[in-house]
Amino acid sequence: MSEIITGNFEKAMLTTLSEKAVKSSFIDPDLYVKYEVKRGLRDLNGRGVLVGLTEIGEVQAYDTEDNKIVPAPGMLLYRGIDLNEIVTGFLSEGRYGFEEVCYLLIFGNLPAEQELLDFRRLIAEYRGLPGDFTRDMILQVPSKDIMNMLSRSVLALYSFDEKADDTSVQNVLRQCLQLIARFPSLTVYGYQALSHYHGKSSLYVVKPKPELSIAENILYMLRPDNKYTDLEAKVLDLALVLYAEHGGGNNSSFITHVATSTGTDTYSVIAAALGSLKGPRHGGVNLKVIQMFDDMKQELTDWEDDEEIKNHLSKLLNNEAFDRKGLIYGIGHAVYSISDPRAVILKRCAAQLAEEKGLEDEFRLYAKVEKLAPEVIARVRKMYKGVSANVDFYSGFAYRMLDIPLELFAPIFAVSRISGWSAHRIEEIVNEGKIIRPAYKSVLKRREYINMERRER
Repeated sequence: MSEIITGNFEKAMLTTLSEKAVKSSFIDPDLYVKYEVKRGLRDLNGRGVLVGLTEIGEVQAYDTEDNKIVPAPGMLLYRGIDLNEIVTGFLSEGRYGFEEVCYLLIFGNLPAEQELLDFRRLIAEYRGLPGDFTRDMILQVPSKDIMNMLSRSVLALYSFDEKADDTSVQNVLRQCLQLIARFPSLTVYGYQALSHYHGKSSLYVVKPKPELSIAENILYMLRPDNKYTDLEAKVLDLALVLYAEHGGGNNSSFITHVATSTGTDTYSVIAAALGSLKGPRHGGVNLKVIQMFDDMKQELTDWEDDEEIKNHLSKLLNNEAFDRKGLIYGIGHAVYSISDPRAVILKRCAAQLAEEKGLEDEFRLYAKVEKLAPEVIARVRKMYKGVSANVDFYSGFAYRMLDIPLELFAPIFAVSRISGWSAHRIEEIVNEGKIIRPAYKSVLKRREYINMERRER
């Protein structure tokens, strides 16, 4: 009886207090305009407010014509090199590219052959987890969310590091490379523990092979038969390359700079970045794309009918279909307008994989939605700028063709993006910037203190 009363009391209190919290936290939206606040650190045209300098990644989506800024096909540069050129380079030579990109992002130049071999050897040596870590921190305490498990594991690794708080560049580099090497195992083992805990599968743990690339090891450890095709591994490797970096302004990389500027340890910084990436507005979009298409495939009677597809897209925008959020997931980006170069690259590889898997019909549906969605959005939303498919539009489809579980979509993003986070952390340390502390203007009027006796009246 006391538990029921306590439960009712808690529910009533939380309801009342929530209403008070909402009321006390609300700020008149007109005040943001009055004081020229760049909400989300973006101006009205969607361009980011300049808060720092970086030499790691650059996003280009605009050109200048007649002293006017105009949209242009998107371009992404890693250390000044066009991502398209990087991808063309390693694919044409039949190499896996992610380790090469990690080297480029952290050290500023593409590695020579021996440098890359030595770097891969170091990463392979760093893959091992501390004794009993897998059992005690992952298998015995499975988490319903792999991103939370990753954060917890990263923070736990702090306790196994004798120089955990040493922020010298050499020590931070060691920590970052160890985390890059360990993330695939932490991710796969976390999923296997979760799957076993919920009775979906028997528990098996396979150690990564030192001779395999990061992409190959993910598929090798994840699949019960440890088998994968060359194309499957190449597509996953490409996805890791495409998600590795996106300039210092993306939310999780910015948080990496912010947390690093306080002088805190590497494990705390990476855990903070993981918390950012977990958010559905950042790392969870490709999962929403998959769910949206699953719903769409059930609703459409003819996947080839443009008018039926456009009608369904209109329903999505009008809160009449799928999750009724008014969004076509995977279409549009905060920076890109004409094209997202990562989506262009991944689309080509997704088409190859769809052919291998016999899923050409589904790929054509994706392509039709990519083509028709901007037209529907322009008509329904009257958008001030063009929209195009972003990298999340095709990545979820690619992951599903690779039999990667939905629970691992965001963690795979983290396996990739930790390379960029590492580069940004080192960059912040080397340049010895001030603690990052942006301004917030108080718009609350001064009030008189009221003592307890008067408050009761």
